[in-house]
Amino acid sequence: MSVDRGRLRSIVGGSAGNLVEWYDWYVYSAFTLYFAPVIFPEASRTAQLLQAAAIFAVGFLMRPIGAWAMGVYSDRHGRKAGLTLSVTLMCVGSLIIAVTPTYAAAGAAAPAMLVLARMLQGLSVGGEYGASATYLSEMAGRERRGYYASWQYVTLIGGQLTALGVLLVLQAVLSEAELEAWGWRIPFAIGGLLAVVVFRIRRGLLETESFRNVEGERRSGGLRLFREHPREAWTVMALTAGGTLAFYAYTTYMQKFLVNTSGFDRETASRVMTAALALFAVAQPVAGALSDRVGRKPLLVGFGVIGLVGTVPLFLALERVTNPWVAFALIAAALVVLSGYTSISGVLKAEMFPAHIRTLGVALPYAISNTIFAGTAEFVALWLKEQGVERWFYGYATAMIAVSLVVYLRMPDPKRFSRIVED
Repeated sequence: MSVDRGRLRSIVGGSAGNLVEWYDWYVYSAFTLYFAPVIFPEASRTAQLLQAAAIFAVGFLMRPIGAWAMGVYSDRHGRKAGLTLSVTLMCVGSLIIAVTPTYAAAGAAAPAMLVLARMLQGLSVGGEYGASATYLSEMAGRERRGYYASWQYVTLIGGQLTALGVLLVLQAVLSEAELEAWGWRIPFAIGGLLAVVVFRIRRGLLETESFRNVEGERRSGGLRLFREHPREAWTVMALTAGGTLAFYAYTTYMQKFLVNTSGFDRETASRVMTAALALFAVAQPVAGALSDRVGRKPLLVGFGVIGLVGTVPLFLALERVTNPWVAFALIAAALVVLSGYTSISGVLKAEMFPAHIRTLGVALPYAISNTIFAGTAEFVALWLKEQGVERWFYGYATAMIAVSLVVYLRMPDPKRFSRIVED
């Protein structure tokens, strides 16, 4: 096998595994509207969604721990080893959710099992992001690094799309009562089985040249990262804040917003989000390729400026929308703008760090910021709605995009000063 063919095969294999990982993560959000009524005590729809969102946030609390543990593991034992370990944890978490009893059958044990499963999945995703971003960035050549690395978000979005696709199929073949009673378990079982397949694929991936070139430097740790690379680590945290909050506000929370605020039924909301996410996925490689030509920084600044002035008007318009095509157009436009961040999110972070600490450098600061801002996004939005001040969330998202925009404007372009050494 030629080097180029082997590289391409590894990029495709790594991306496919990333899709399954994120499917397993996002299927929780896609099916929350169905399992929340049977896993939690009887309450209003918003209250049950709030409890489910709290457990969603618990998964995020585990992400920095997973990022640290598997970042160190990947920097010491290889990117391939880290990817394999992360999918194993995801598989176990999905299968636990698939067999979680209802609140009526097991009482408090039901949400407790859900918490345990999301903790395992949080550990997995915490390691997956850094290992995947590093692997794809190191496997890609300099001239097309933005394009190939953008496939991390193509497959991340693909995971969301797959979760929504499964939801649409089940909505078509099962009744509302059947979905709430037992149909919501099916996607978690599917995720667990797909993770087993990915485990076998990842065992056969090539290791990156960058990792093989640092045989004597395989030492990393959280304290060392912030001590030796403080500027880079804090920059990753700050530039992530606005982008990751916008991503979860425009994607995972948006499905609930369309039902809970705009007034669409669950099936229509699912169809709108599926179509918008499909367009979002297509935008990733286009934006990634553009970053290879013009640099990473112009795309970041473009997202920051438009996100700053457009987020509040977007949500205000969606409050009043009644036509699903108009809802699709508004959300799709926001997601295309967001591609300026998501398409290059992984590669721009990987380009900041040397190889011996790169996975940890990408994963840990990102996971900390992701936990603080993304993991709490749904909870904050739903809590503010419960308090009668839902629009405060629009301002909150705008403020965090503004913080990240300041960082985008001040940072050097990672493409011009990349620390990924060519093989």
